[in-house]
Amino acid sequence: CGGIIPGFSQSAGMGLMCAQWLTTGEMEYDMFPWDLARFGHWADKKFTRAKVRDQYTHRFAIHFPNEERAAGRPCRTRPVYEAQKAMGAVFGLNYGWEHPQWFAGAPGAEDTNGFTRQNWWGPVGEECKMLRARAGIIDISNFAKYRCKGPGAEAWLNAVFANNMPKSIGRSCLTPLISVRGGIAGDATVTRTGDDEFWIVSSGMAERYHKRFFDAVPLPDGTVFESHTVAMCGFNVAGPKSREMLQRLTNTSLATADFPFMRSAQIELAGVKCLALRVSFTGDLGWELHCATTDQAQLYAALLEVGKEFGAGPVGARALMSMRVEKGYGSWSREYSPEYFPHEVGLERLCKMDKDFLNKSAAEAALKNPPREKLVLLHLDQADVTASNADATGGEPIFKDGKGIGRVTSGTYGYSVGMSLALGFVKGAGPGDEVEVMVLGQPHKARILRDPPFDPKGEKLRA
Repeated sequence: CGGIIPGFSQSAGMGLMCAQWLTTGEMEYDMFPWDLARFGHWADKKFTRAKVRDQYTHRFAIHFPNEERAAGRPCRTRPVYEAQKAMGAVFGLNYGWEHPQWFAGAPGAEDTNGFTRQNWWGPVGEECKMLRARAGIIDISNFAKYRCKGPGAEAWLNAVFANNMPKSIGRSCLTPLISVRGGIAGDATVTRTGDDEFWIVSSGMAERYHKRFFDAVPLPDGTVFESHTVAMCGFNVAGPKSREMLQRLTNTSLATADFPFMRSAQIELAGVKCLALRVSFTGDLGWELHCATTDQAQLYAALLEVGKEFGAGPVGARALMSMRVEKGYGSWSREYSPEYFPHEVGLERLCKMDKDFLNKSAAEAALKNPPREKLVLLHLDQADVTASNADATGGEPIFKDGKGIGRVTSGTYGYSVGMSLALGFVKGAGPGDEVEVMVLGQPHKARILRDPPFDPKGEKLRA
Protein backbone atom coordinates (compact mmCIF):
# COMPACT_ATOMS: atom_id res chain seq x y z
CA CYS A 1 0.00 0.00 0.00
CA GLY A 2 1.72 3.21 -1.15
CA GLY A 3 1.33 6.84 -0.23
CA ILE A 4 1.75 8.59 3.10
CA ILE A 5 -1.85 8.58 4.33
CA PRO A 6 -2.91 5.12 3.02
CA GLY A 7 0.44 3.70 4.04
CA PHE A 8 0.16 4.67 7.68
CA SER A 9 -3.57 4.00 8.01
CA GLN A 10 -3.87 0.70 6.12
CA SER A 11 -0.49 -1.01 5.86
CA ALA A 12 -0.64 -2.82 9.22
CA GLY A 13 -4.08 -4.27 8.53
CA MET A 14 -3.18 -5.20 4.97
CA GLY A 15 0.00 -6.83 6.23
CA LEU A 16 -2.03 -8.96 8.64
CA MET A 17 -4.42 -9.97 5.87
CA CYS A 18 -1.55 -10.94 3.55
CA ALA A 19 0.08 -12.96 6.32
CA GLN A 20 -3.15 -14.85 6.97
CA TRP A 21 -3.62 -15.45 3.26
CA LEU A 22 -0.10 -16.88 2.96
CA THR A 23 -0.24 -19.04 6.09
CA THR A 24 -3.87 -20.24 6.20
CA GLY A 25 -5.10 -19.77 2.63
CA GLU A 26 -7.73 -17.19 3.51
CA MET A 27 -8.15 -13.96 5.48
CA GLU A 28 -10.44 -13.69 8.49
CA TYR A 29 -12.14 -10.61 7.04
CA ASP A 30 -13.99 -10.32 3.75
CA MET A 31 -11.53 -8.53 1.47
CA PHE A 32 -13.60 -8.77 -1.72
CA PRO A 33 -13.75 -4.94 -2.06
CA TRP A 34 -9.96 -5.07 -2.61
CA ASP A 35 -9.97 -8.24 -4.73
CA LEU A 36 -8.96 -8.03 -8.40
CA ALA A 37 -11.62 -10.69 -9.02
CA ARG A 38 -14.10 -7.79 -9.02
CA PHE A 39 -12.94 -7.17 -12.60
CA GLY A 40 -13.05 -9.38 -15.67
CA HIS A 41 -11.69 -9.17 -19.20
CA TRP A 42 -14.11 -6.30 -19.83
CA ALA A 43 -11.95 -4.03 -17.63
CA ASP A 44 -9.68 -3.07 -20.54
CA LYS A 45 -7.17 -0.21 -20.75
CA LYS A 46 -9.84 2.31 -21.72
CA PHE A 47 -12.03 1.41 -18.76
CA THR A 48 -9.05 1.32 -16.39
CA ARG A 49 -7.77 4.74 -17.47
CA ALA A 50 -11.22 6.27 -16.99
CA LYS A 51 -11.66 4.70 -13.55
CA VAL A 52 -8.17 5.67 -12.35
CA ARG A 53 -8.72 9.27 -13.46
CA ASP A 54 -12.11 9.30 -11.71
CA GLN A 55 -10.72 7.78 -8.51
CA TYR A 56 -7.96 10.33 -8.15
CA THR A 57 -10.29 13.18 -9.06
CA HIS A 58 -12.71 12.17 -6.30
CA ARG A 59 -10.18 10.83 -3.81
CA PHE A 60 -11.11 13.27 -1.07
CA ALA A 61 -14.76 13.70 -2.01
CA ILE A 62 -17.57 12.63 0.31
CA HIS A 63 -19.16 9.43 -0.96
CA PHE A 64 -22.75 8.36 -0.41
CA PRO A 65 -24.81 5.16 -0.13
CA ASN A 66 -25.93 3.73 -3.47
CA GLU A 67 -23.62 6.12 -5.33
CA GLU A 68 -22.99 5.13 -8.94
CA ARG A 69 -20.05 6.62 -10.86
CA ALA A 70 -20.19 7.21 -14.61
CA ALA A 71 -16.49 6.82 -15.47
CA GLY A 72 -15.75 4.21 -18.14
CA ARG A 73 -19.41 3.50 -18.80
CA PRO A 74 -21.26 2.06 -20.49
CA CYS A 75 -18.89 -0.87 -20.65
CA ARG A 76 -21.09 -3.90 -21.27
CA THR A 77 -24.73 -3.79 -22.33
CA ARG A 78 -27.35 -6.36 -23.23
CA PRO A 79 -29.90 -6.24 -26.08
CA VAL A 80 -32.66 -4.58 -23.98
CA TYR A 81 -30.40 -1.74 -22.77
CA GLU A 82 -31.77 0.86 -25.17
CA ALA A 83 -35.38 -0.19 -24.50
CA GLN A 84 -34.83 0.09 -20.76
CA LYS A 85 -33.13 3.45 -21.23
CA ALA A 86 -36.15 4.69 -23.17
CA MET A 87 -38.38 3.68 -20.24
CA GLY A 88 -36.35 5.88 -17.93
CA ALA A 89 -34.08 3.22 -16.44
CA VAL A 90 -31.36 4.62 -14.21
CA PHE A 91 -28.46 2.18 -14.40
CA GLY A 92 -25.80 0.91 -12.06
CA LEU A 93 -22.64 -1.06 -12.76
CA ASN A 94 -22.63 -4.78 -12.00
CA TYR A 95 -19.47 -6.68 -13.04
CA GLY A 96 -19.17 -4.41 -16.05
CA TRP A 97 -22.83 -4.68 -17.07
CA GLU A 98 -25.27 -1.79 -17.15
CA HIS A 99 -28.10 -2.93 -14.90
CA PRO A 100 -31.35 -1.03 -14.16
CA GLN A 101 -31.56 0.24 -10.57
CA TRP A 102 -34.94 1.97 -10.92
CA PHE A 103 -37.28 3.32 -13.56
CA ALA A 104 -38.14 7.02 -13.71
CA GLY A 105 -40.82 6.61 -16.40
CA ALA A 106 -39.05 8.90 -18.86
CA PRO A 107 -35.46 9.01 -20.14
CA GLY A 108 -32.87 11.38 -18.73
CA ALA A 109 -33.29 10.89 -14.98
CA GLU A 110 -30.21 10.56 -12.78
CA ASP A 111 -29.63 9.63 -9.16
CA THR A 112 -29.29 12.36 -6.61
CA ASN A 113 -26.82 11.45 -3.88
CA GLY A 114 -26.97 11.96 -0.15
CA PHE A 115 -27.35 10.24 3.21
CA THR A 116 -31.10 10.86 3.44
CA ARG A 117 -33.82 9.50 1.16
CA GLN A 118 -33.14 10.57 -2.42
CA ASN A 119 -35.09 11.14 -5.64
CA TRP A 120 -35.39 7.41 -6.33
CA TRP A 121 -37.05 6.61 -2.98
CA GLY A 122 -40.59 7.29 -4.20
CA PRO A 123 -40.37 5.59 -7.64
CA VAL A 124 -38.77 2.50 -6.09
CA GLY A 125 -41.69 2.35 -3.68
CA GLU A 126 -44.15 2.41 -6.57
CA GLU A 127 -42.29 -0.48 -8.24
CA CYS A 128 -42.50 -2.54 -5.04
CA LYS A 129 -46.20 -1.81 -4.54
CA MET A 130 -46.94 -2.69 -8.17
CA LEU A 131 -45.25 -6.06 -7.90
CA ARG A 132 -46.77 -6.94 -4.53
CA ALA A 133 -50.26 -5.95 -5.68
CA ARG A 134 -50.12 -7.26 -9.25
CA ALA A 135 -46.82 -8.27 -10.90
CA GLY A 136 -43.43 -6.93 -11.90
CA ILE A 137 -40.72 -7.78 -14.44
CA ILE A 138 -37.17 -7.76 -13.08
CA ASP A 139 -34.08 -8.07 -15.27
CA ILE A 140 -31.90 -10.71 -13.57
CA SER A 141 -29.41 -11.08 -16.40
CA ASN A 142 -26.72 -9.88 -13.98
CA PHE A 143 -26.87 -13.21 -12.13
CA ALA A 144 -24.01 -15.60 -12.94
CA LYS A 145 -25.23 -18.64 -14.86
CA TYR A 146 -23.43 -21.95 -15.41
CA ARG A 147 -24.08 -25.31 -17.01
CA CYS A 148 -22.51 -28.53 -15.77
CA LYS A 149 -22.94 -31.56 -18.02
CA GLY A 150 -21.46 -35.01 -18.27
CA PRO A 151 -21.35 -38.39 -16.53
CA GLY A 152 -19.56 -36.90 -13.52
CA ALA A 153 -21.68 -33.74 -13.19
CA GLU A 154 -23.65 -34.79 -10.11
CA ALA A 155 -20.60 -36.16 -8.29
CA TRP A 156 -18.55 -33.04 -9.07
CA LEU A 157 -21.25 -30.62 -7.91
CA ASN A 158 -21.69 -32.65 -4.72
CA ALA A 159 -17.94 -32.36 -4.16
CA VAL A 160 -18.04 -28.58 -4.66
CA PHE A 161 -21.23 -27.53 -2.86
CA ALA A 162 -22.33 -28.27 0.71
CA ASN A 163 -25.90 -29.35 -0.03
CA ASN A 164 -27.00 -32.54 -1.78
CA MET A 165 -27.67 -32.05 -5.46
CA PRO A 166 -31.23 -32.66 -6.77
CA LYS A 167 -31.89 -36.26 -7.74
CA SER A 168 -34.91 -35.73 -9.99
CA ILE A 169 -35.03 -33.78 -13.25
CA GLY A 170 -36.79 -30.46 -12.71
CA ARG A 171 -35.94 -30.12 -9.02
CA SER A 172 -33.84 -27.32 -7.56
CA CYS A 173 -31.95 -26.72 -4.34
CA LEU A 174 -30.27 -23.81 -2.58
CA THR A 175 -26.72 -24.55 -1.51
CA PRO A 176 -23.83 -22.79 0.21
CA LEU A 177 -20.30 -22.75 -1.19
CA ILE A 178 -17.92 -23.05 1.76
CA SER A 179 -14.77 -20.95 2.05
CA VAL A 180 -11.32 -22.08 3.19
CA ARG A 181 -12.02 -21.02 6.80
CA GLY A 182 -15.53 -22.52 6.79
CA GLY A 183 -17.46 -19.33 5.97
CA ILE A 184 -19.91 -18.62 3.18
CA ALA A 185 -17.94 -18.13 -0.04
CA GLY A 186 -21.17 -18.07 -2.00
CA ASP A 187 -24.69 -19.40 -2.40
CA ALA A 188 -26.28 -20.88 -5.51
CA THR A 189 -29.51 -22.30 -6.84
CA VAL A 190 -28.79 -25.62 -8.57
CA THR A 191 -31.38 -27.19 -10.86
CA ARG A 192 -31.25 -30.62 -12.44
CA THR A 193 -32.20 -30.16 -16.08
CA GLY A 194 -31.29 -33.63 -17.40
CA ASP A 195 -29.94 -37.03 -16.44
CA ASP A 196 -26.40 -35.67 -16.48
CA GLU A 197 -27.01 -31.91 -16.72
CA PHE A 198 -27.41 -29.12 -14.15
CA TRP A 199 -28.09 -25.37 -14.27
CA ILE A 200 -26.46 -23.19 -11.61
CA VAL A 201 -27.36 -19.58 -10.77
CA SER A 202 -25.23 -17.52 -8.39
CA SER A 203 -23.86 -14.03 -7.74
CA GLY A 204 -22.84 -12.23 -10.93
CA MET A 205 -20.26 -9.92 -9.39
CA ALA A 206 -18.56 -12.92 -7.75
CA GLU A 207 -18.17 -14.98 -10.93
CA ARG A 208 -14.39 -14.62 -11.19
CA TYR A 209 -13.99 -14.99 -7.41
CA HIS A 210 -16.03 -18.20 -7.36
CA LYS A 211 -13.92 -19.65 -10.16
CA ARG A 212 -11.15 -20.18 -7.59
CA PHE A 213 -13.38 -22.57 -5.69
CA PHE A 214 -14.67 -24.35 -8.78
CA ASP A 215 -11.09 -24.84 -10.00
CA ALA A 216 -10.13 -26.38 -6.65
CA VAL A 217 -12.07 -29.56 -7.48
CA PRO A 218 -10.89 -31.39 -10.63
CA LEU A 219 -13.61 -32.09 -13.18
CA PRO A 220 -14.18 -35.78 -13.99
CA ASP A 221 -13.36 -36.95 -17.50
CA GLY A 222 -16.10 -36.16 -19.97
CA THR A 223 -17.72 -33.55 -17.74
CA VAL A 224 -17.82 -29.82 -18.53
CA PHE A 225 -18.56 -26.80 -16.36
CA GLU A 226 -18.97 -23.57 -18.30
CA SER A 227 -20.26 -20.05 -17.77
CA HIS A 228 -23.38 -19.00 -19.68
CA THR A 229 -23.61 -15.53 -18.17
CA VAL A 230 -22.92 -13.84 -21.51
CA ALA A 231 -24.83 -16.32 -23.67
CA MET A 232 -27.98 -16.31 -21.53
CA CYS A 233 -30.19 -13.58 -20.06
CA GLY A 234 -32.96 -13.75 -17.52
CA PHE A 235 -36.09 -12.12 -16.12
CA ASN A 236 -37.94 -12.71 -12.89
CA VAL A 237 -41.68 -12.24 -13.23
CA ALA A 238 -43.17 -12.11 -9.74
CA GLY A 239 -46.27 -11.04 -7.85
CA PRO A 240 -49.77 -12.42 -7.23
CA LYS A 241 -50.76 -11.97 -10.89
CA SER A 242 -47.52 -13.44 -12.30
CA ARG A 243 -48.99 -16.89 -12.94
CA GLU A 244 -52.02 -15.56 -14.77
CA MET A 245 -49.85 -13.14 -16.72
CA LEU A 246 -47.32 -15.76 -17.85
CA GLN A 247 -50.00 -18.32 -18.61
CA ARG A 248 -51.17 -16.06 -21.47
CA LEU A 249 -47.81 -16.62 -23.18
CA THR A 250 -47.32 -20.39 -22.81
CA ASN A 251 -49.16 -23.67 -23.28
CA THR A 252 -47.30 -25.19 -20.32
CA SER A 253 -49.51 -25.36 -17.24
CA LEU A 254 -48.21 -23.10 -14.48
CA ALA A 255 -50.75 -24.34 -11.94
CA THR A 256 -49.28 -25.21 -8.55
CA ALA A 257 -50.07 -28.90 -8.98
CA ASP A 258 -48.19 -28.96 -12.28
CA PHE A 259 -45.45 -26.44 -11.47
CA PRO A 260 -44.82 -26.30 -7.71
CA PHE A 261 -42.28 -24.18 -5.84
CA MET A 262 -38.58 -25.00 -6.47
CA ARG A 263 -39.36 -26.87 -9.69
CA SER A 264 -38.26 -26.12 -13.24
CA ALA A 265 -39.14 -26.93 -16.83
CA GLN A 266 -38.08 -26.11 -20.36
CA ILE A 267 -40.99 -24.10 -21.74
CA GLU A 268 -41.82 -21.90 -24.71
CA LEU A 269 -42.96 -18.40 -23.80
CA ALA A 270 -44.19 -16.07 -26.55
CA GLY A 271 -42.25 -18.19 -29.03
CA VAL A 272 -39.04 -18.02 -27.00
CA LYS A 273 -37.48 -21.15 -25.49
CA CYS A 274 -36.85 -20.62 -21.77
CA LEU A 275 -35.70 -22.51 -18.75
CA ALA A 276 -38.36 -21.58 -16.19
CA LEU A 277 -37.57 -21.91 -12.48
CA ARG A 278 -40.27 -21.37 -9.91
CA VAL A 279 -38.21 -19.28 -7.52
CA SER A 280 -38.07 -15.55 -6.78
CA PHE A 281 -35.67 -13.43 -4.73
CA THR A 282 -38.64 -11.14 -4.03
CA GLY A 283 -40.09 -13.78 -1.70
CA ASP A 284 -43.32 -13.66 -3.72
CA LEU A 285 -44.97 -16.00 -6.20
CA GLY A 286 -42.78 -15.90 -9.28
CA TRP A 287 -40.70 -17.52 -12.00
CA GLU A 288 -37.16 -16.98 -13.22
CA LEU A 289 -37.06 -17.17 -17.01
CA HIS A 290 -33.66 -17.82 -18.62
CA CYS A 291 -33.34 -17.46 -22.38
CA ALA A 292 -30.64 -17.03 -25.03
CA THR A 293 -29.25 -13.50 -25.15
CA THR A 294 -30.31 -13.30 -28.80
CA ASP A 295 -33.93 -13.78 -27.66
CA GLN A 296 -33.84 -11.31 -24.76
CA ALA A 297 -35.43 -8.40 -26.60
CA GLN A 298 -38.27 -10.54 -27.96
CA LEU A 299 -39.06 -12.00 -24.55
CA TYR A 300 -38.88 -8.62 -22.80
CA ALA A 301 -41.24 -7.02 -25.32
CA ALA A 302 -43.74 -9.85 -24.88
CA LEU A 303 -43.60 -9.62 -21.08
CA LEU A 304 -44.07 -5.87 -21.10
CA GLU A 305 -46.96 -6.09 -23.54
CA VAL A 306 -48.90 -8.74 -21.62
CA GLY A 307 -48.04 -6.93 -18.41
CA LYS A 308 -50.06 -3.90 -19.50
CA GLU A 309 -53.23 -5.96 -19.20
CA PHE A 310 -52.41 -6.73 -15.56
CA GLY A 311 -51.00 -3.37 -14.51
CA ALA A 312 -47.49 -4.84 -14.40
CA GLY A 313 -44.26 -3.24 -15.54
CA PRO A 314 -40.49 -3.10 -15.14
CA VAL A 315 -38.89 -3.29 -11.69
CA GLY A 316 -35.29 -2.41 -10.82
CA ALA A 317 -32.61 -3.70 -8.51
CA ARG A 318 -33.35 -1.31 -5.65
CA ALA A 319 -36.94 -2.52 -5.44
CA LEU A 320 -35.65 -6.10 -5.44
CA MET A 321 -33.35 -5.12 -2.54
CA SER A 322 -36.33 -3.80 -0.60
CA MET A 323 -38.46 -6.87 -1.21
CA ARG A 324 -35.78 -9.42 -0.33
CA VAL A 325 -35.19 -7.62 3.00
CA GLU A 326 -38.96 -7.67 3.67
CA LYS A 327 -38.65 -11.44 3.38
CA GLY A 328 -35.44 -11.58 5.45
CA TYR A 329 -33.33 -12.95 2.59
CA GLY A 330 -29.58 -12.46 2.81
CA SER A 331 -27.44 -11.43 -0.15
CA TRP A 332 -23.88 -12.36 -1.09
CA SER A 333 -21.21 -9.82 -0.02
CA ARG A 334 -23.59 -8.34 2.55
CA GLU A 335 -25.02 -11.10 4.76
CA TYR A 336 -23.25 -14.02 3.08
CA SER A 337 -19.47 -13.79 2.94
CA PRO A 338 -16.39 -15.79 4.00
CA GLU A 339 -16.44 -13.72 7.21
CA TYR A 340 -19.59 -15.46 8.49
CA PHE A 341 -20.11 -19.13 9.33
CA PRO A 342 -23.18 -21.13 8.18
CA HIS A 343 -24.92 -21.24 11.58
CA GLU A 344 -24.50 -17.48 11.96
CA VAL A 345 -26.58 -16.79 8.83
CA GLY A 346 -29.12 -19.63 9.07
CA LEU A 347 -27.59 -21.85 6.38
CA GLU A 348 -26.34 -24.68 8.58
CA ARG A 349 -29.21 -26.99 7.61
CA LEU A 350 -28.04 -26.76 3.98
CA CYS A 351 -24.60 -28.13 4.89
CA LYS A 352 -24.92 -31.90 4.61
CA MET A 353 -22.24 -33.23 6.92
CA ASP A 354 -22.82 -36.85 5.91
CA LYS A 355 -20.99 -36.29 2.61
CA ASP A 356 -17.67 -34.80 1.52
CA PHE A 357 -17.57 -31.34 -0.02
CA LEU A 358 -15.07 -28.55 -0.56
CA ASN A 359 -13.68 -27.24 2.77
CA LYS A 360 -15.95 -29.52 4.79
CA SER A 361 -13.44 -29.89 7.63
CA ALA A 362 -13.36 -26.11 8.11
CA ALA A 363 -17.16 -25.94 8.18
CA GLU A 364 -17.26 -28.86 10.60
CA ALA A 365 -14.84 -27.11 12.96
CA ALA A 366 -16.82 -23.85 12.78
CA LEU A 367 -20.15 -25.58 13.44
CA LYS A 368 -18.82 -27.20 16.62
CA ASN A 369 -18.56 -23.75 18.20
CA PRO A 370 -21.50 -21.57 19.18
CA PRO A 371 -22.24 -18.74 16.73
CA ARG A 372 -20.22 -15.62 17.47
CA GLU A 373 -23.21 -13.51 16.46
CA LYS A 374 -26.49 -14.06 14.64
CA LEU A 375 -28.11 -12.56 11.57
CA VAL A 376 -31.36 -10.78 12.53
CA LEU A 377 -34.02 -8.60 10.93
CA LEU A 378 -34.79 -5.28 12.60
CA HIS A 379 -37.74 -2.89 12.39
CA LEU A 380 -36.67 0.73 12.89
CA ASP A 381 -39.02 3.09 14.67
CA GLN A 382 -41.25 4.93 12.20
CA ALA A 383 -41.13 8.24 14.06
CA ASP A 384 -37.33 8.18 14.17
CA VAL A 385 -36.83 7.44 10.45
CA THR A 386 -39.47 10.01 9.55
CA ALA A 387 -37.64 12.63 11.62
CA SER A 388 -34.26 11.83 10.02
CA ASN A 389 -35.74 11.14 6.57
CA ALA A 390 -33.27 8.27 6.34
CA ASP A 391 -33.17 4.48 6.45
CA ALA A 392 -30.23 2.31 7.39
CA THR A 393 -28.09 1.37 4.39
CA GLY A 394 -25.35 -0.85 5.84
CA GLY A 395 -22.50 -0.38 8.30
CA GLU A 396 -24.53 1.36 11.03
CA PRO A 397 -23.67 0.25 14.60
CA ILE A 398 -26.34 -1.49 16.69
CA PHE A 399 -26.52 -0.79 20.44
CA LYS A 400 -28.38 -2.35 23.35
CA ASP A 401 -28.43 -0.64 26.73
CA GLY A 402 -25.66 1.67 25.57
CA LYS A 403 -23.34 -1.17 24.52
CA GLY A 404 -22.35 -1.97 20.95
CA ILE A 405 -23.70 -5.42 20.01
CA GLY A 406 -23.48 -5.50 16.20
CA ARG A 407 -23.87 -3.74 12.86
CA VAL A 408 -26.25 -3.42 9.95
CA THR A 409 -25.40 -5.22 6.70
CA SER A 410 -28.45 -4.23 4.58
CA GLY A 411 -31.00 -1.52 5.14
CA THR A 412 -34.01 -0.29 3.19
CA TYR A 413 -37.60 0.79 3.46
CA GLY A 414 -40.11 -2.05 3.16
CA TYR A 415 -42.72 -0.31 1.05
CA SER A 416 -45.25 -3.14 0.94
CA VAL A 417 -45.16 -3.62 4.72
CA GLY A 418 -44.75 0.04 5.68
CA MET A 419 -41.61 -0.53 7.74
CA SER A 420 -38.03 0.73 7.73
CA LEU A 421 -36.02 -2.50 7.90
CA ALA A 422 -32.45 -3.65 8.36
CA LEU A 423 -30.58 -6.94 8.34
CA GLY A 424 -27.59 -7.13 10.63
CA PHE A 425 -25.46 -9.20 12.98
CA VAL A 426 -25.85 -9.00 16.76
CA LYS A 427 -24.64 -10.82 19.84
CA GLY A 428 -26.44 -11.00 23.15
CA ALA A 429 -29.82 -10.06 21.70
CA GLY A 430 -32.72 -11.87 20.08
CA PRO A 431 -36.30 -11.59 18.78
CA GLY A 432 -38.40 -9.05 20.62
CA ASP A 433 -35.45 -7.14 22.06
CA GLU A 434 -35.38 -3.37 21.79
CA VAL A 435 -32.13 -1.95 20.41
CA GLU A 436 -30.83 1.25 18.83
CA VAL A 437 -29.44 1.64 15.31
CA MET A 438 -27.18 4.64 14.74
CA VAL A 439 -28.50 6.15 11.50
CA LEU A 440 -26.66 9.33 10.48
CA GLY A 441 -24.96 9.26 13.86
CA GLN A 442 -28.27 9.47 15.74
CA PRO A 443 -29.90 6.64 17.71
CA HIS A 444 -33.00 5.21 16.06
CA LYS A 445 -35.10 2.86 18.18
CA ALA A 446 -35.52 -0.59 16.65
CA ARG A 447 -36.93 -4.00 17.52
CA ILE A 448 -35.54 -7.39 16.49
CA LEU A 449 -38.28 -9.26 14.61
CA ARG A 450 -39.12 -12.90 15.18
CA ASP A 451 -40.43 -13.40 11.63
CA PRO A 452 -40.11 -11.49 8.36
CA PRO A 453 -42.99 -9.05 7.93
CA PHE A 454 -43.80 -10.23 4.41
CA ASP A 455 -45.37 -13.67 4.00
CA PRO A 456 -43.74 -15.18 7.14
CA LYS A 457 -45.18 -18.66 6.46
CA GLY A 458 -44.26 -18.69 2.77
CA GLU A 459 -47.85 -19.08 1.64
CA LYS A 460 -47.60 -16.57 -1.21
CA LEU A 461 -44.24 -18.00 -2.32
CA ARG A 462 -45.73 -21.48 -2.62
CA ALA A 463 -49.21 -20.46 -3.81
